Amino acid sequence: MNGICHMEIPSKDFEKAKKFYGELFDWKFDLMKEWNYMLFTAPDGIGGGFDQSYELSEKPGILFYIEVEDVSATLEKVKGIGGAIVKEKTQISPEYGYMGVVTDLEGNQLGLWSKK
Repeated sequence: MNGICHMEIPSKDFEKAKKFYGELFDWKFDLMKEWNYMLFTAPDGIGGGFDQSYELSEKPGILFYIEVEDVSATLEKVKGIGGAIVKEKTQISPEYGYMGVVTDLEGNQLGLWSKK
């Protein structure tokens, strides 16, 4: 618990992402059209996804997720220590659980994930 469990890479072109990361790291991909999302599986280590819903900033970055016991409780804790909520608790699906996105005290975004 409280380890990195998933990461997201902003992408406006899944074909470019597949070409680059597939050829470079031998990642495998699963397009989830209904979410405008493409999961990836790495041969070793954590997996993640490419998300078309996030705007690419002038300094794009990778969003990684920390597995927590309960997304709602962790969001409340973030508010209590001065962080900000970017995306409230959202159900991914009954199978995949819930996520939320927050910023730390310097504005860096990180994701939260839990089964409940």
